[in-house]
Amino acid sequence: MTDFSPAPMGRRRVLLAGGAAAAAIGLGAGTAAARPEAATASDTATGTTAAICTLTKELTEGPYYLDHALVRSGVAEDKKGVPLELVLTVVDTATCAPIDKALVEIWYCDALGEYSGFVGNNGHQEPDNGTFLRGGVLTGTDGVAKLTGIYPGWYRGRCIHVHLKVHTGVTLTPDGSFTGGNEIHTGQLFFDEKITEAVAKLSPYSANTVPRTPLSADGIYGNGGTAAGLLAVTALGSTPSAGYRGALTVGVAPDA
Repeated sequence: MTDFSPAPMGRRRVLLAGGAAAAAIGLGAGTAAARPEAATASDTATGTTAAICTLTKELTEGPYYLDHALVRSGVAEDKKGVPLELVLTVVDTATCAPIDKALVEIWYCDALGEYSGFVGNNGHQEPDNGTFLRGGVLTGTDGVAKLTGIYPGWYRGRCIHVHLKVHTGVTLTPDGSFTGGNEIHTGQLFFDEKITEAVAKLSPYSANTVPRTPLSADGIYGNGGTAAGLLAVTALGSTPSAGYRGALTVGVAPDA
């Protein structure tokens, strides 16, 4: 089962910082996002400066979400793959100010394209504990949530991606989960195709028997650049096996 149906338009609006700005904001703890009106007169005159804050629609949740409400920064468990760090900064669309104590939740498939709780849907058999590559963490006062896992694999009909939800007003529980709160954003994170091509050649990704859909052919990403969730990715070492860091600033309208 794939989740490539068109995404519905919701009332909530999402702000995503573009290109290098996303990396700078996402990696700079305590740094507030620059506002669109901060462009210099010379930049405005030449028309070369785009607004740093770009509004876009939410993206589909898809069929593989499980309401485990796991609170943890590391989601890989025993899954093998290329290391991945995610640095996601949550800001308010109205002010670009960081949002404290927002719960940023992610879930995605392993190198063979299998989701925990749904193993076998992509044609590979492996142990399924129902929790691997699922979890979330609270942002700090700088709005930053840092999570670690492995680079995603792929399944039939979709390019490589990570699913994302943002919640506010949650209550953490002693068992490592959360309750209550408001779900204010559902979206997806995407990766540059050249990086994915390099990772796909490595084990265990190379054992994935399902044809891979490139970013350009994905029906949900829609060639939308950073406005659709394309991460600013930097290498953690000199080879693809060393891993990557993906950064993005995700802005929400908390009261929408």
